[in-house]
Amino acid sequence: MIFESIKEFITDTGIMNMDYKSAIMLLVAVIFLYLAINRGFEPLLLTPIAFGMLLSNLPITGIFDDGGLLYIFYEMKGIFPSLIFLGVGAMTDFGPLIANPRSLLLGAAAQLGIFFAFFGAILLGFNAQEAASIGIIGGADGPTAIYLTQQLAPHLLGAVAVAAYSYMALVPVIQPPIMKALTTKKERVIKMDQLRVVTQREKILFPIMVTILVVLILPPTAPLVGMLMLGNLFRESGRTLRLSDTAANQLVNTVTILLGLAVGASAQGPTFLVLATIKIVFLGIMAFAVGTAGGVLLGKLMNVLSGGKINPLIGSAGVSAVPMAARVSQKVGQAENPSNFLLMHAMGPNVAGVIGSAVAAGVMLSLFS
Repeated sequence: MIFESIKEFITDTGIMNMDYKSAIMLLVAVIFLYLAINRGFEPLLLTPIAFGMLLSNLPITGIFDDGGLLYIFYEMKGIFPSLIFLGVGAMTDFGPLIANPRSLLLGAAAQLGIFFAFFGAILLGFNAQEAASIGIIGGADGPTAIYLTQQLAPHLLGAVAVAAYSYMALVPVIQPPIMKALTTKKERVIKMDQLRVVTQREKILFPIMVTILVVLILPPTAPLVGMLMLGNLFRESGRTLRLSDTAANQLVNTVTILLGLAVGASAQGPTFLVLATIKIVFLGIMAFAVGTAGGVLLGKLMNVLSGGKINPLIGSAGVSAVPMAARVSQKVGQAENPSNFLLMHAMGPNVAGVIGSAVAAGVMLSLFS
């Protein structure tokens, strides 16, 4: 009887139930935790994702089974993207974009990667809905990727979400080589003129007008664009500081934890490590690289047309990773010229990229839903 109990105990351990795919995902989770904690690659984002991946790939815990803790978080995913956008709006100063409307062009150029990956996915055998969900990774916007994928291709949600958030966290690694390869030292040291001062009235009118204009043209963007602009209105109105503080801090921090755990938990070895996931990861990195390149190349053109007054490095910030991509523009520019301060200039394309990725998602939903 004792031996039977011992045998049953051993049989029920996670060690005896581990499969090789789950073991691989555990290794990936540990690598992500290393990058987040030891190397500082967006730890607020990568840590919950990696730990969710770790928990869901430990055998027979039931934590991601129907009714399990992480499954409950995963089932709530539909509301998370809009809440994240509410927080992003409350944290973000749209002033640089208002002061320099040309930044919208750089944000639009950086969405080139979305459509590049879309057509690449079609060529690799994905249908239009799946290709749209994969392409949105190029916007470097995790909430938008989740919002679009859960409506067009929910069976790809785990792979798309993990790829999108992983590349967002690795912006400081992926972007600089592309930026340096496409620009000359002369271009990277360009110092830009200080932006004009934007009035409070402009900052209040901007989110209202953008919401009306964008949602009238693309109604499916209402949950994302509407919440983004509401959060920004909380910030700029001067009458809702408590709401702005809650959206930018307590709310967005809570949602980030829950969404990160849910995204990581969806990457379970047996269903995640398949050929389709490899294709998605490949297309995602290509989309992100092409998006970065598109922004930089348009920045180079705008520099020529402006008579050498625009630093092309700010074009890389046209992807939606706020404010990571803008910080990378600043870091690369300052490495070439320590007296160069590109952060506020890069925030214009960066904010435009957030709006641009939501608009791209709206276009995809209008065409393929």
